[in-house]
Amino acid sequence: MTYGKSYFESLGVRLEYSCFRCEGGVTEWHAMLHVEPRGEMFAGQLERTYQAEQQLLALPEFAGAKYVLKRYFLSDSTNQQPLMRQEKDVAISVIQQQPLDGSKIAAWLYLQQGTEITVSSGMVVASHNGYRHLWKMGMVETEGDSAQQTSSILTRYEAALAQMGATLADNCLRTWFFVRDVDTQYMGMVRARREDFVAQGLTEKTHYIASTGIGGGPANPKALIQLGAYAITGLDASQQRYLYAPTHLNPTYEYGVTFERGTKMQYGDRSHIFISGTASIDNRGNVLYEGDIVQQTRRMWENVETLLAEGGAGFDDVMQLVVYLRDVADYSTVCEMFAQRFPYVPIVIALAPVCRPTWLIEMECVAVTTDGNTAYRAF
Repeated sequence: MTYGKSYFESLGVRLEYSCFRCEGGVTEWHAMLHVEPRGEMFAGQLERTYQAEQQLLALPEFAGAKYVLKRYFLSDSTNQQPLMRQEKDVAISVIQQQPLDGSKIAAWLYLQQGTEITVSSGMVVASHNGYRHLWKMGMVETEGDSAQQTSSILTRYEAALAQMGATLADNCLRTWFFVRDVDTQYMGMVRARREDFVAQGLTEKTHYIASTGIGGGPANPKALIQLGAYAITGLDASQQRYLYAPTHLNPTYEYGVTFERGTKMQYGDRSHIFISGTASIDNRGNVLYEGDIVQQTRRMWENVETLLAEGGAGFDDVMQLVVYLRDVADYSTVCEMFAQRFPYVPIVIALAPVCRPTWLIEMECVAVTTDGNTAYRAF
């Protein structure tokens, strides 16, 4: 794993990136772009972001890289998303989760070298070595309440998976549920997801899916829920392992939600670890350190570190971090804490209330390790 930073001075854009190289195999990058506001309206900041995406590809460190996923964190998605480009060969996720560095836009970029990238059934497909990695972002519905919208979105996603010879239970590794006004709309999403999962054979006796359910505003004001998802075909069920950290976290079904704390996906040449949105909680499901952003941040780190360790990884293996804050006033404190603890890891800190009002902060991450298993094909 290597980390790096660069600054596109003429653009006023700061780049943070991580890179995982495997000799003779696929190379992966995660990158974060941070735009200096410069007193510009959104259109100017967006254009500088797009130019930075192009200049990034010209850097020697990114030789041969192709975009797979782009997630944009916006300050006002309803007014800003219509100004954005339509890109067909990249999975695009756009959500209102205001970057807290003073800008109107930030970007998380995922790139690969060595895969074939196509589009099929509305999904971006990265194919290599018998696997097809399926990325589908920005799924919304505009009719009904949050439960009805969730049910409709999941039904359509499951139909799209079926066209690719996949199912939610067997092939989906990671989901992101963005919920408008999470304090009032979250439980409708939770109820509909649970009902859908039961119909798909996903229960506490089988398994769930690593996920983040967080506040976020879709561009369409009528959309209460937005879903993004990542699935894989060509995998063996034994390649997936679920992470629980029972000393620190309780099973999610104990308080009525249906997601895995983390998932490890093992290949012949590496392992991917997806850590779900994780907050300051104990193994009985209690929120810890209510009202204390510093202590909640430390406990959150401890929980994530324990999940990573169960998967054979540590913070040195983390390729990216996304941090969600409820209160903008906590930004300076949290930013300093993360800068000291994770000085090299690409990170975005955004305004996005967590699903319980007393949680002040949540984080998710992706890690990659070299502990492959030769019983499986390489990534």
